[in-house]
Amino acid sequence: MKFGPIPIETAEGAVLAHSTTAGERRFRKAHRLSAEDVALLRAAGISEVVAAVLAVDDLGEDAAAQTIAESMAFRGIEARPAATGRVNLHAKAPGIFTVDAAIIDAINAIDPAITIATLAQHAPVEKGQMVATVKIIPFAVSSALVDAATEICAAGEIFAVNAYRPVRVGVIQTVLPGIKPSVLDKTLHVTEARLARTGGRLTAERRTPHEIAPVAEATASLARDNDMVVIFGASAMSDFADVIPAAIEKAGGAVIRAGMPVDPGNLLVLGTLGGKHVIGAPGCARSPKENGFDWVLDRLIAGLDVTARDIAAMGVGGLLMEIPTRPQPREPLPAKSQLKVGIVLLAAGRSSRMGGPNKLLALFDGKPLVRRTAERALGSKASSTVVVTGHQRERVRAALAGLDVTFADNPDFAEGLSTSLKAGIAYLPEDSAGVMIVLGDMPDITSDDLDRLIDAFRKAGGNAVVRASHDGKRGNPVLLPRSLFPAIAHLEGDTGARHLVETEGLDVIDVEIGAAASVDVDTREALEGAGGVLQD
Repeated sequence: MKFGPIPIETAEGAVLAHSTTAGERRFRKAHRLSAEDVALLRAAGISEVVAAVLAVDDLGEDAAAQTIAESMAFRGIEARPAATGRVNLHAKAPGIFTVDAAIIDAINAIDPAITIATLAQHAPVEKGQMVATVKIIPFAVSSALVDAATEICAAGEIFAVNAYRPVRVGVIQTVLPGIKPSVLDKTLHVTEARLARTGGRLTAERRTPHEIAPVAEATASLARDNDMVVIFGASAMSDFADVIPAAIEKAGGAVIRAGMPVDPGNLLVLGTLGGKHVIGAPGCARSPKENGFDWVLDRLIAGLDVTARDIAAMGVGGLLMEIPTRPQPREPLPAKSQLKVGIVLLAAGRSSRMGGPNKLLALFDGKPLVRRTAERALGSKASSTVVVTGHQRERVRAALAGLDVTFADNPDFAEGLSTSLKAGIAYLPEDSAGVMIVLGDMPDITSDDLDRLIDAFRKAGGNAVVRASHDGKRGNPVLLPRSLFPAIAHLEGDTGARHLVETEGLDVIDVEIGAAASVDVDTREALEGAGGVLQD
């Protein structure tokens, strides 16, 4: 592949490196020029373009990414179609992600043009979550490089999502004088919630004295009828011959490891009895916050073996007390009524169909349209409002003076809608459960309309896409759950989130709000018909 400036006369078949305008026609980055395109560019006075010219043995970026992805062996994962030189791979079910790092490293060492990025080893994932991405950096790569990658892929399974299994778990809680029943009750509740997250089920509980014999008897009994036994000691393990490890051995089992290099979680005990795993839970496992107990429990529920060597290798990255919590927190989710929704108000466009004036500055009842929309966003139940600016950003900001909004400037607004979506979402608070995308040119949208979408989103537990509709036809705004944020980050060009809604497998809820869902003012006639007055 050759890259650089080329005369327009020889540009047919070349791939544009940058967006280029010829009169009213705009050619986007990565567009392959046809003979007609070349004629239009020449007529517009353009004598050369910066582009890539593919060699005979080159594969285009999409074809190269698709070929590599199709040569991979993986389980529990699906590959999405290639786009912009990228193939994203997503989990088919919740589980634990595993990866052969040596194969990934070998592919990434072939050439900087070919890259594969994945989640960390043993990362917990949700259904639909992206776990890996194949990205071709230039517009094309030689077929020899792609062949080298596919040859490495033939070495074996590269990665997998090991799905959680519906395991049955029996719980033992030991008791000492002075321990409050409320502590035991809370521990049981936290454990039930922890298991429910992975599809497991707590089937029985025994409360025994904190002594070897009764704990051993209860362990043997629960192991017969369950897939796993978890023991919460009234007193933390202080020696390898303490009650819990000793009880496992007295019941006829074996201790795999007592103690782990993860904090919190140091005092975990792992053993087996009759082919079933027995976990002596550390004291921190009484809390829903992430700790070493989760690392072992999740892997076992996903059907992965955990050896003494595996636990010994958890030290790097095992200091959990000062790291941020996971995107899917161990804390119980907020009540549905408390789920926070942020609004991203799109106000970066050029109003090209208006022939000059910026429609967002048009006056409706004496007020700029963008301010009218922002005030209605602020009057809703949304917890925050981010306004994305681009074209005439200073004038748009001035129109919003005094409002409690956050501005996200998008210098790449001309590259398309995706750039504004990404710019706005980047400014949302970290505790936002979802984002409502509100167009700046919808004069009839009210705060009540926005609240109806938020209410529907909360009722669905924050796990659905919610769309405004009119007479059964989808419209705007659209409310997207946080689980889509990673996919939105990979959008490119003039692409919105619509195809994500259609391909990510989430529930979609349409909320009828009337004509406001479909009234926008893209043209001068539509704006004036809606009561607006354009400003120079």
